[in-house]
Amino acid sequence: MLPPKALLDALSSHASRLFNGETPLPRSEFEAQFKALLQSGFSKLDLVSREEFDSQMAVLARTRARLEALEAKVAELERATAQAATPPTE
Repeated sequence: MLPPKALLDALSSHASRLFNGETPLPRSEFEAQFKALLQSGFSKLDLVSREEFDSQMAVLARTRARLEALEAKVAELERATAQAATPPTE
């Protein structure tokens, strides 16, 4: 993975070559090359797709819900244990 500054410098250099070409590129060719340039830059970053991000968020939400349920159950068991350990007062 490239550091952000190096990645931006590389993208800038490639974009500069596209813009300053001796022969102007047709719009479709320019768009294709620029898209390839951006995809190349993004592939060097540690990114995940939106689908993967959403999937991991769903897993995290389920895990948090289970953890909260377990914490509530532990608290209930601790209360029950504390009440059972306390001798009745007369």
